[in-house]
Amino acid sequence: MSENTSAAKPASAPTAKFGGKGLTIGIVVAALVAAVGVVLWGIQLTGGLVQTGMRNFDSWGLYITSFMFLVGLSAGGLIISSVPRAFGMKGFGGISKVAVWTSICCTVLAIAFVVIDLGHPLRLWELFAYSNLGSPLMWDIIVLSAYLILSIVYLWATIRFEGGKGSEKSLRVISVVALVCAILVHSVTAWIFGLLPGHEFWYTALLAPWFVTSALVCGVSLVLVVVIVLRHVGYMQLDQQNIVKMVKMLGVFIMVDLYFFGCDLLTAGFPGGSGAETVAMLVFGPLAPFFWIEIIGCLVAALVCFVPKLRTNPLIVIAAVLAIVGIFCKRVQLLVGGFQIPNLDYANAMSPYTVTDWSAGMLGAYQGMVYWPTPLEFGVTMGVFGLGVLMLLLGLKFLPLKPNEQSH
Repeated sequence: MSENTSAAKPASAPTAKFGGKGLTIGIVVAALVAAVGVVLWGIQLTGGLVQTGMRNFDSWGLYITSFMFLVGLSAGGLIISSVPRAFGMKGFGGISKVAVWTSICCTVLAIAFVVIDLGHPLRLWELFAYSNLGSPLMWDIIVLSAYLILSIVYLWATIRFEGGKGSEKSLRVISVVALVCAILVHSVTAWIFGLLPGHEFWYTALLAPWFVTSALVCGVSLVLVVVIVLRHVGYMQLDQQNIVKMVKMLGVFIMVDLYFFGCDLLTAGFPGGSGAETVAMLVFGPLAPFFWIEIIGCLVAALVCFVPKLRTNPLIVIAAVLAIVGIFCKRVQLLVGGFQIPNLDYANAMSPYTVTDWSAGMLGAYQGMVYWPTPLEFGVTMGVFGLGVLMLLLGLKFLPLKPNEQSH
């Protein structure tokens, strides 16, 4: 009862003032980080992908892991923005435009990682000129491109409607299409992995639901962090009851995501099951740190979401960050784990171009977790995320993302 009473009270007006010198400094720093990333990418283009930790044994690495992670962040943000309008429900206090803009930023970064992983931007032409429409990879490229366009259209339509120039019916139609596309883009991304029977950890029908629930977890978490920070610095005013609604929803998403994970682990690791080696690798093997960070972090985040006394804004931000980190660790487990236990015997031929630790002989090359990103990969990745922060800050400064009466 006390929770409902306190939640119903509007939040006090922020004392801070958004913008000014602090925002300018943030934009400059983010631009510098992005510029460093571009320089490092240029170095990668001149020397080739052999400068990364990826080899034939682990042909995907940090770039594709980040791609999967960012698609989840973008889809989650668009889903929580479009669901209230699509079903005629009460929203979350006018956060729709901010959520959609974060979704657009994450989608641009996801596409950037695909381009970087191709090895050269000119290969984009080859991707479309010699595309195989029967490949899930091509499905994902098509759906992701449509998703980005639709997100931009959705933001444009929302701004027009809140400016009194559009109809509520047309915006609701766009919301429904955006919701379907957000779910579809993550399902197609999951099928890239789930339709490959040659990898033990990927070939599961649960992968698409996994990806959708993970997207909801990290997408809601990202929007929570952004909205709480923006309210703190005076960009927007938002009732605490709207924050609490999103926090409760985040707790449910976390538990559903852990439930799917538990179902898959139990099925694979049950005595006599074919995936016992995979489960052991996650729980006790080289991927155990990522596994336990995800499990413990998500459980702590769920505890904050479900215990009313813990729902203070600082703890909510910590819980949201733990959930985001947990989902990123889940992506690492999926991608790297899927390469560690292939269904085919390892090839005998070994060179610097086939495995990372080639100098240690066959035993060392194929022992433990082979892939680890090089400093160049970390630098390029930081540059891409710097671009995302730059886009977010520029949007907050120049786009009409602040809520108004129509936003509610």
